Amino acid sequence: SQLVESGGGFVQHGGSLRLSCAASGFSLDYYAIGWFRRAPGKEREGVACISISGGTTNYADSVKGRFTISRDNAKNTVSLQMNSLKPEDTAVYYCAADTFACYDSNTDVTHYSYDTWGQGTQVTVSS
Repeated sequence: SQLVESGGGFVQHGGSLRLSCAASGFSLDYYAIGWFRRAPGKEREGVACISISGGTTNYADSVKGRFTISRDNAKNTVSLQMNSLKPEDTAVYYCAADTFACYDSNTDVTHYSYDTWGQGTQVTVSS
């Protein structure tokens, strides 16, 4: 069972990218998904999460209004649409899955632990 991220790349300030998180060997139907990022020299940051039903989405303040997380269970994928990108969004982005995460009771993306992680995809935003 693994998660595979794709869609990273190089984009100019103000541009957009769409990241995808695909599951292999298991169904995402029963998992909440979180997107995280780690920039050089910084701690890992929770970016966004989506609940199992898709009815709850939570975002870090730094990306609210610019990033949108969504899921397509038929395709067994979760996407992160990133608009109005800034140089400070430059990082390796990871998706993670867990059966118990991303609820309305706590909107902090980093509040929950995630069991399964992908290898990450690099996003670089030029100034």
